[in-house]
Amino acid sequence: MNSSAAPNLEPPTIKDTAHPAIAPHTTNRSDRLFSDWRISVLVLVALWAVIYMAGLSRPALLDDADTVHAEAAREMLQRHDWVTLYVNGIRYLEKAPLMYWGVATSYTLFGVSEWSTRFPLVLGVLAMILSTYGLGRWALGSEGGFDSGLVLATALGPYLFTRFLIPDVAVGLWLTLTFWLFLVSLEQQKPEQANPARWTCWGLAAVCALNVLTKGLIGLVFPAGAIGLYLLLTGNLRHLLKLRLFSSALVFLAIAAPWHILAELRNPAQGPVHGFLWFYFVNEHILRFLNKRVPRDYDTVPLLLFWALLVLWLIPWTVFLPQSLQEVPRRWREFRAQMTRRQRAYLLFFLWNLVIVGFFSLSTRQEYYTIPAIPGMALLVGGWLQRERSSAAGSRERRSGRISSAMLLAVGVIIAAVGFALLFFSKAPAPGTDLSDLLRKNPQDYALSFGHFLDLTPQAMGAFRVPLFGFSLAFLLGTLANWILRRRARAGAGNVALVAMMVVLLACVRIAFGIFSPILSSKDLAMAIREQYRPGDQIVVIGLYENASSLNFYTGIPLHSLRTPGGNMWYGTQFPGAPRVFETQASFVEMWHTPQRVFLWAEEDDPAALHGLMRYVVARRGGKTIFSNQPMVPPLR
Repeated sequence: MNSSAAPNLEPPTIKDTAHPAIAPHTTNRSDRLFSDWRISVLVLVALWAVIYMAGLSRPALLDDADTVHAEAAREMLQRHDWVTLYVNGIRYLEKAPLMYWGVATSYTLFGVSEWSTRFPLVLGVLAMILSTYGLGRWALGSEGGFDSGLVLATALGPYLFTRFLIPDVAVGLWLTLTFWLFLVSLEQQKPEQANPARWTCWGLAAVCALNVLTKGLIGLVFPAGAIGLYLLLTGNLRHLLKLRLFSSALVFLAIAAPWHILAELRNPAQGPVHGFLWFYFVNEHILRFLNKRVPRDYDTVPLLLFWALLVLWLIPWTVFLPQSLQEVPRRWREFRAQMTRRQRAYLLFFLWNLVIVGFFSLSTRQEYYTIPAIPGMALLVGGWLQRERSSAAGSRERRSGRISSAMLLAVGVIIAAVGFALLFFSKAPAPGTDLSDLLRKNPQDYALSFGHFLDLTPQAMGAFRVPLFGFSLAFLLGTLANWILRRRARAGAGNVALVAMMVVLLACVRIAFGIFSPILSSKDLAMAIREQYRPGDQIVVIGLYENASSLNFYTGIPLHSLRTPGGNMWYGTQFPGAPRVFETQASFVEMWHTPQRVFLWAEEDDPAALHGLMRYVVARRGGKTIFSNQPMVPPLR
């Protein structure tokens, strides 16, 4: 490849990219320090290790998505089948396979455990942080890239949504790499070069293919939407024709197509049962988007709340988002002018967020669906933080930073006041108290990811006194230190104060999550069953399989569901030869009267299914009880 084909991968200088108010000579020693990429990477990796790697083995994996997905990876190893996913012995054709391949590989290397389940996901967070840093360094300068990585590493949302096993962080990683390669391709479009370099175009196709293997067609929809809007606004649609479409399509298909083809060949239509391609693309993509998926066993977040959550997940850096958006080109003549690298990047980062939020505003949505947009927001904020620190004293950027820090301090005071009030009025529960006895049940909200947290009451907050105190105090002191330091024109030190605050805050979140985990997990009940289990015993769940899926994961025993067919198991049970997992009341009563031991998982102390039947209590924890048709026996030693 000749020299003209090589892209300029050096970060732009402050003079090239900064706002006119920025004075290059004001760059301080810390800025010069972090201009060395090795130091920046070391700091970001250390921060990731402290926040994400600590406590990786705790708490237990949760019911629903967490252990449903972990069980799919475990059964992948058991069956030696890396094409068709199975959960509870039933075909599970809803999801793309890449996350499960990663977890199954982790199980192969490290064994099956909580640690090995979470490790691939947390490794993906590190890759996303470093990719965001790399893109920021390339587009915004060394300091802007480091600040972007810092924002992403300490933001609230990515941490919360790596507490259970979902692929959205990986989607954010692939989007970051996709948009970086696209921006590089724009710079490679020169008069002496008809097309961008092959590695750029093929890399773009490969990353999109990996995204499709991570979460389906949004791996194409999101990049196509943001890039298409960018090229339309800038009057450069012809750039699409320069991306080596034929060879790039071959690269994309070589990566993305084989699994889809094999999945259809191994799961074809059988009589009235649709095959894989219909279920995966029509039911799980199109009908889900239209809110007509079968079965309809999910809820959706209200639209205004969904928009608000996008900025909530960026806490505490949300307060700097409004001023960062001011740098986004927004006039027609700016779009059509010769924009700088920084301006092109800012426009694309904004469209990145716009497309994701706009797409899910028209569809069903969960709280975490905006997580793939967080790297783009981190880049917007990181670029502005670099501008603020590089600006002269008394500049608009410095004044704006002080105003934002004052707003954040006000939030910190309110949070601290509420937290300390709860500490004052609440009492630590008596030893042996089950947290579930202090909660208020709201089952209508449990289809949402954080629905169970709405059960918390002031009385229940007494169980969270330690993390609540740490969270409240850290938020108050961190926002206060940030405000004082920014008033003294030490914006970089203010950022350090916010980073330190978030390290403490997220540690408190982890502790609180561990305290709450018995409500969300049935691991303790699974351990009680394992002590009593004998070959041939059966486990029945009142309700959907996913309500108690951790029983399946921790015992390795398939579960039966006492309810009408539905949930994750519904489609797979339609195939000929599928195990019978759904029980009627009549078949359950017949099972209960057999000589075999039957364990029944219930969320009620006196379930209607057991009325008139002899029962024995095996264990109770987290508002859930295990009943049996036979008395307990001493565990085998």
